[in-house]
Amino acid sequence: MREPAAKFGFYETIRREMRLRNYSNKTIKSYLSCLRNFVAYLKPKHPRDVSESLIKDYLLHLIEEKRFTAGTVNQAFNALRFLYVDLYEKPFVIGKLPRPQREKKLPDVLNEEEVIRIFREVHNLKHRTMLMIAYASGLRVSELVRLRIEDIDGKRGLIHIRDAKGKKDRFTLFPESLREQLLAYWKAYKLGTSGWLFPGDTASRHLAARSIQAVLKRAIIAGGITKPVSMHSLRHSFATHLLEHGTDLRYIQALLGHQSVRTKEVYTHVSTKSIGQVRSPLDFLMWKDEHVLPPHTEKVLKTENK
Repeated sequence: MREPAAKFGFYETIRREMRLRNYSNKTIKSYLSCLRNFVAYLKPKHPRDVSESLIKDYLLHLIEEKRFTAGTVNQAFNALRFLYVDLYEKPFVIGKLPRPQREKKLPDVLNEEEVIRIFREVHNLKHRTMLMIAYASGLRVSELVRLRIEDIDGKRGLIHIRDAKGKKDRFTLFPESLREQLLAYWKAYKLGTSGWLFPGDTASRHLAARSIQAVLKRAIIAGGITKPVSMHSLRHSFATHLLEHGTDLRYIQALLGHQSVRTKEVYTHVSTKSIGQVRSPLDFLMWKDEHVLPPHTEKVLKTENK
């Protein structure tokens, strides 16, 4: 059995080991939080000294007493598996423990009219542009806020998503119908040719995800939408509306960066040339309602600069 280096504390050892394995910052933070809760439950025992039955008791504690969702309990399970299998090399301690089954819930999807209502309720040019790109391109909120100017390939109608979930890059749509909106935003905020597309308080940092989440929440209330909607709902709506307009499921999977549900391939691969020919659901909205965007870039700029 390989013991962690004595010169580092318990949590720092775990952090270093996860960093060496190229885990994302989000996953590292999540695992450390799960393990802190686990250690607090075990006190005064050390995690090295526990049995399979005690770990099972802890997972039952999360389910029955804490009433955590299956997803949250599975996250704790993954953190414990890293600790015992990868770090302590004790697969027998956790290997036979059952995982909670995830609830099979359908995602909340906005219809096209509700998407239009959201856009109309957001009057700040930067925020409206962010929400429109999130929907038009099917982005996760973490991908949206980390977009860089150089990631937008207007000529090919593509956005390069870098280092997304699972440490994967992919291409997704940049629709023609969004070009004027993005140009108006780029001019109004005096952006250059590189750097964050949506900077925060300083050019060196991107806008925080919680900021655009708060904008969406206000727009939902103002638009009279009663569904439990989040930023991820825009992504679900992107996929659903593409499917409704006849886009092949293989292309939708590739645009979202989803794993194939039928094979063991890591991702469904299609050419970027084929992806560039798929029409974004925003294009269909623009054809239906020409007032989603102001008709002239100049008017947008004047409104924003008041």
